[in-house]
Amino acid sequence: MNAVTPLRPAQPVANDVDLIQILESSFYPGAKPESIGLVLSYCRAAGLDPMQRPVHIVPMWDEKGGRYRDVVMPGIGLYRTGAARTGQYAGIGDPEFGPDVTETIGGVSITYPQWCRVTVKRALATGAVVEFSAREFWRECYGAKGGKEKSIAPNAMWAKRPYGMLAKCAEAQALRKAFPELGSAPTAEEMIGQAVELEAEAPPVSQPAPPALPQLPTYSVEAFAGNLAKWRDLVEAGRKSAGDILAAISSKYELDAEQRAAIAALDQPSGNDEWLANYDINEEGDK
Repeated sequence: MNAVTPLRPAQPVANDVDLIQILESSFYPGAKPESIGLVLSYCRAAGLDPMQRPVHIVPMWDEKGGRYRDVVMPGIGLYRTGAARTGQYAGIGDPEFGPDVTETIGGVSITYPQWCRVTVKRALATGAVVEFSAREFWRECYGAKGGKEKSIAPNAMWAKRPYGMLAKCAEAQALRKAFPELGSAPTAEEMIGQAVELEAEAPPVSQPAPPALPQLPTYSVEAFAGNLAKWRDLVEAGRKSAGDILAAISSKYELDAEQRAAIAALDQPSGNDEWLANYDINEEGDK
């Protein structure tokens, strides 16, 4: 008997290019590399293993752009996995279907269930098992062909599996109700055949102009000259510095360059005598 040849250990993926090729050949045949790149980014941001195919690439019609866009969305399997990982998933019942309806939609004759109800059970920490049911209506959920023709006929998936697709939509809603920590993003099964709804661009909001700062009164030459000697006495006595006085007066009055220079010169003995000599003090200064 020939010896069994041992399996070679799996080789690590060298880079994203290799991983994209693997995902394209195994899970997303025919998908654009940039769309698979979105899958990788989504999985990395959410801490998911892309090799388990937790998300799907859903072509959605962009009304504004007039073309299909690939959108990455979680699959129903990701919701099931998330519920199981909580340790409180207590099972799910068989889907219940409403009465059959046969009608022609967009030129296509189809028989579908009017509604489907799915119940998910969650075991609480208290030991109680609580049921969460969701009922979804086929007419509200089905994916249309859409496209440039804006056909309202069910697309190929919904025409082929009207019961199975509706059951997945109801299950997704029930899982969201039972396990709100899973998030509120719709699943790929719910969005296949739906159009991309872009939010309308909000008109620019005109910002109110900032309130004008109150205009400070000017410091008259006479009043300034009348107080300059007093300020010099304060500086010479060591009670104030020229900077202290400048800050205090500037908060109440609009000073010109000469007045600022005169106050700055208070730190220098007789530094403002020339300024005073140019003006007659006829009025009592500001106290």
